[in-house]
Amino acid sequence: MGKIAVLTNDIQSDVVDKTPERTAAVEAARPRFLGFLAEMRRRGHGIYHLQLVNLPDDPNVERDPDGTLPLQRGSRGAAIIEDFLAPSDVVVEKNKDSGFYETELHARLQADGVDTVLVTGLQTQICVQTTAADAFFRGYNVWVPSDCVVSGNPEDRDRALDWLGGYCATVAESDEILAALDQYGELARKVVKILP
Repeated sequence: MGKIAVLTNDIQSDVVDKTPERTAAVEAARPRFLGFLAEMRRRGHGIYHLQLVNLPDDPNVERDPDGTLPLQRGSRGAAIIEDFLAPSDVVVEKNKDSGFYETELHARLQADGVDTVLVTGLQTQICVQTTAADAFFRGYNVWVPSDCVVSGNPEDRDRALDWLGGYCATVAESDEILAALDQYGELARKVVKILP
């Protein structure tokens, strides 16, 4: 049986509070999301928070209207939101949308014996989707708990979940995932059909 880890994306106030729609979506998801993280910790699975940090020389980084660079290393806005963070959790810095792009995430997961990842956080159509796809490309069994991913626009979230479920991940609600773990002790790998 492989080892399972939960990956969160961008649970940081500079990301969450960027728009009222994002803030509201995170608040709506918060109880189930926090409950899921607590249950996964209780079962002994690792939580890895992917912390987006913008680099000053990145030409693609969107700046605040006053020219300030958001999500600077060490800033309050870049910190993982305290409610989501436990002492046993791991924080991995990323500088792009995918948690695997030029980060230490893959090496850490391999060192910890992880072969199944549950990708959570925001935004579903950007960081969750790219992180899940990159996990799939690296051979991980990928699951996405649909009630633990957030987008400012519900249509973007739903479209991303459809894409993920049709391609590289098993999409299910968090309680279904916990029930599967309780019943089987593991999460089945999605069979991906490759067309000739």
